[in-house]
Amino acid sequence: MTSKHPFARRILLAFVLMSVIVSGAFSIGVVAVVHFVEEHLVSDTLQHELTTVLQEDIGQDRPPRLDARTHFFASRLPQYAIPAQYADLEEGFSEIVEGDEAFYAYVQKVNGQTYMLIQEQHEFEAREQALFDIVLAGFLLSVVCAWIIGLLMADKVMAPLSRLAQQVRHRDQLHPLAPPLAPEYPDDEVGKLAAAFDSTLGQVRQSLERERLFTSDVSHELRTPLMIIASSCELLAEADLGRRERAQLERIGRASEEMRVLVQTFLQLARDPSNESASVAGSSLAAVTSEQAERWAPQFKEKHLDFQYIREGEDDDLYNPVFLSTVVGNLLRNALHYTEHGFVRLVIGAHGFRVEDSGSGIPIEQQEQIFQPFFRGTRVRGEGLGLGLSLVKRICTRQAWTISVSNLPEGGTCFKVMLKHAV
Repeated sequence: MTSKHPFARRILLAFVLMSVIVSGAFSIGVVAVVHFVEEHLVSDTLQHELTTVLQEDIGQDRPPRLDARTHFFASRLPQYAIPAQYADLEEGFSEIVEGDEAFYAYVQKVNGQTYMLIQEQHEFEAREQALFDIVLAGFLLSVVCAWIIGLLMADKVMAPLSRLAQQVRHRDQLHPLAPPLAPEYPDDEVGKLAAAFDSTLGQVRQSLERERLFTSDVSHELRTPLMIIASSCELLAEADLGRRERAQLERIGRASEEMRVLVQTFLQLARDPSNESASVAGSSLAAVTSEQAERWAPQFKEKHLDFQYIREGEDDDLYNPVFLSTVVGNLLRNALHYTEHGFVRLVIGAHGFRVEDSGSGIPIEQQEQIFQPFFRGTRVRGEGLGLGLSLVKRICTRQAWTISVSNLPEGGTCFKVMLKHAV
């Protein structure tokens, strides 16, 4: 399973863990060597002294020649009787600790008799404890040093990566004139990562540029045939047409107008956001919604829906008329398609508007998905491709507007749009 800890923390932990393992193994080795040397060296020394005492002193009926720290005891010699606390010692070398005192003991059995040497080792034990304290202090100091070095190394190692991430995050890398990142870094792993970013961003730039040119070219080429259709409709409207033909002509005229608005919308979306003409603010909310209400009212009437245009407040700000008309028109079209009976309301207020309908509503689990391209939900109406709300969401994001959707308590749906200057 891949660790999710930050990379700098993993470097720090690696340094500390390595120090713990190495210095810990060294410390344990020092302690083990001290005990090994202590046991075997002292054991050999005491064995040699005990053999000398038995052969050269006791065997010659002389008292043992030992230093003041070493004592001789024997089970067969009353003057050297074994103290009770040492009576149960096993044969061979052993270490005895009694409170603050410590002794070495070496026991040897010869012909059923027990002989032993007891040697005081208080000073050696103190030195040994001091050595162990030094080893422990060295272990802790190495861990602290590893922690400090790990922090410094983590910062040093992560500095180029953090710098690269900062550049990718805050620079406008998708701009065609954005300089490449790789030349700023050495030819190492970070440099290769920067080169990979350059390559990927170059492909993204080319893809976006192709999309922009395609949208721009197609939208531009559609304007001429749309003008021909619109002028033809105006000429045919002056002719003597029957009721059915005139209805079809009006339908063609409405479709032509919708396509004209869409062409303008796509052209402006294809422009660079920094281009002021792409976000020109020239119409009020009341003017745009009034125009859209007048345009869509006949279609609501044909479907026998109660269409209401309500003003709850005034908004004196100006907005991009093409984008705002597209948003309002798409939301009204959506309400028309998904409402079979009842009402549709266009309500404007201070810095925003709502489109409410008495349709079947939108399931809560689909309220975020409906703004995705080609998503139409389970209650499909008409022959749409599911791009209208996606376009609305794209425009709102572009203009820094916010759009939300909810279900009305009495049934139906409410789309609420708060515009750029909302309070």
